[in-house]
Amino acid sequence: MIVRNWMQANPAVLGSDTLLSEAKRILSETNLHALPVVDDGRLRGLVTRAGCLRAAHAAIRSQSPDELNYFSNHVKVKDIMVRNPATIDANDTMERCLQVGQQAGVGQLPVMDDGHVVGMISAIEMFSLAAHFLGAWERRSGVTLAPTRIGPGTIGRIADIVEGTGAEVHAIYPISLGPKGVASGDQERKVIVRFHHADTDEVTRALGAAGYEVIESVQAMH
Repeated sequence: MIVRNWMQANPAVLGSDTLLSEAKRILSETNLHALPVVDDGRLRGLVTRAGCLRAAHAAIRSQSPDELNYFSNHVKVKDIMVRNPATIDANDTMERCLQVGQQAGVGQLPVMDDGHVVGMISAIEMFSLAAHFLGAWERRSGVTLAPTRIGPGTIGRIADIVEGTGAEVHAIYPISLGPKGVASGDQERKVIVRFHHADTDEVTRALGAAGYEVIESVQAMH
C-alpha cells in the first residue's frame, strides 16, 4: 500500500504571509485539520486548525478590541505555523506513514514528491486504512488469540483449523507486542482472525483443542 494511493491529492496550500484569520476561515469551510504552508514551491511549515483556534481564543479572552483587531489584520500564518513538520514521501508505504505519524506524535503529514507537496495524509486516512484491514464495514466474525510465537507454518495452521470448522477465512493479522527493533521471530504476537461462520464458538473450540487460547471472540450480527 503506497501513500500516493491513499493521500488527499493536490491539497490547498497557504503562503506564509496569509493572514491567520483567513487560514482559520479556509480550514473551517473545508473541514480540514491542517494545511501546508508553501512559499515559491517550497514547504515552509504546517498550519493546523488547533493552532488557529488557540490564537483566536487568546485574542477573544483578552476582550480587547485592539487584540481582536491585531489578530484579524496582522497575525500571519508564519507567526504560528509548525516549522519543519514531519513529512512522508508519496512513494513510501502506508506502514511507514503510520510509523512516522506515531513517532512524531502527529495526525497530519504533508506528502512530498521530488521536493514538492503533492498531498496530505491525515488521521482520517490512517483510520480508514485500519478500518479496511479490520473489515469494519463488513459482517465478519472474529477471534483474538493469546500471544503466540509465530514461526514457519503457524499462520497456515491457524487458517486450516478455522477453515476446518467450515468457516470462510478473510484475514489473519499477527499484532506485534514486543519493543521496537526486536526481530519479528523473537517475539510473541496476538493473532486476530476474521472470518464468516454462523457459530464463532465452534471456531473457538477448534482452536482451543489445537492448543491456541482464544482471549476474545465476536459473532457477526446477521
